[in-house]
Amino acid sequence: MYSPPDDATQDRMQAAHAEAANRLAVTISRPYAWGWNGRTISSRAGTGHWLRVEATPDDRATVRLPHEGIPGAEHIPDSVRRPRLHATVRWAKDGWAYDADLLTHIPHPVVSPATPELHTDPGLTDGWWAELHQALHVLAGVPTQRESVRTLWMRRSFPLFLGIDAPDRIERVTGHGDLHWANLTGNPLTIMDWERWGSVPVGFDAGLLHAYSLRVPAVAARVREEFADVLGTPGGRIGELAALCELLQSVARGEYADIAAAIMDRAEALTGRRPPLPPQR
Repeated sequence: MYSPPDDATQDRMQAAHAEAANRLAVTISRPYAWGWNGRTISSRAGTGHWLRVEATPDDRATVRLPHEGIPGAEHIPDSVRRPRLHATVRWAKDGWAYDADLLTHIPHPVVSPATPELHTDPGLTDGWWAELHQALHVLAGVPTQRESVRTLWMRRSFPLFLGIDAPDRIERVTGHGDLHWANLTGNPLTIMDWERWGSVPVGFDAGLLHAYSLRVPAVAARVREEFADVLGTPGGRIGELAALCELLQSVARGEYADIAAAIMDRAEALTGRRPPLPPQR
């Protein structure tokens, strides 16, 4: 889906991936799968495993607590299908902190392996949609201490990217926090990449998935239909706006240019106000 931004990042992350494989005593297989801006690198490892390594600059690194991120997702009920964690290791080197997770390899592909956005209708079954709805319903009730989408960020970013003030009261549930088409497999459904799960505004996950579906109106309509019980509420509207705000922040960094206008149209439909042009960064 992504590629490293430069040769130095590529070399550093490949070395870190090899270090993780050595520490966890597994043999890695190429090709690599890269995350945004070279922040993560992953590949097959051993028999039936997947090795993911994430890098964070030392000055921004925090200790990953057992209830957070991928390790914390192990406490989510098994009915929410996801890759399971088998081992984890952390180390620091040359100004970077590395977290390596050895996960179950999921053999069936994600819906959109090249991009979080949907480009064509994948023809998902009614059962698939029902399972996704049920998974998010179960997840919503899982206790968490981690605020994935922060209230302070919403208060700063709503005026900047949506042209409105954030509400004083934000209804929250536990959510995935990064629900898009590169993190969802087709039949059978598996939800991938649990690094960001935690407390989110009601409607955030559904709103994010809807935004990533805007290029395929039939699927966007299906998302609205399936999650009308959430998106159709005042709290769900706020959550969807938070998702749109986050994407407009990404637009300001030069991402999602092909759906930027559609995101702005959707935000205007919800607020009655055209969002300001995102400041370029």
